[in-house]
Amino acid sequence: KSSRKWNTYIKRQFGVREMSEAYSETVLDHFRNPRNVGCLEIADAFGQAENPASGASLELWLRVAGREIVRATFQAQGCTATIAAGSMLTELLPGKTLEQAGRLSRADIETALDGLPATRKHAAFLAEDVTRAAVADCQARMTDGSHRHPV
Repeated sequence: KSSRKWNTYIKRQFGVREMSEAYSETVLDHFRNPRNVGCLEIADAFGQAENPASGASLELWLRVAGREIVRATFQAQGCTATIAAGSMLTELLPGKTLEQAGRLSRADIETALDGLPATRKHAAFLAEDVTRAAVADCQARMTDGSHRHPV
């Protein structure tokens, strides 16, 4: 009983929260059950982004038909929020044009995740960066004629 009081006191004094309290249910679901994990063997685009401060990284593969994204997969190294952001990204991108995907913002990603703790907002920045990198890669491949090949 006294240890519970102590834990409650520490949480109130220092803002320490348990994982289930700090992250939304959406974040926890995407962390525990990430969608579309892995690389696409035949992809139209590849993007990579890294946060040197945290060491977190995201890789994103896209399959595109015309100018519309039809499939997205990812690999991530990092915290709960980074993995959840990568997973959510793969659900947000299919059905979007390359132009729409290029305008996807960190705020859009954070909203889709039902928010991120202040100390984990870097994950939304990383997801935005990796999306822009993959879109730029796809547009470059379309320009130089190297459209679909193994990445």
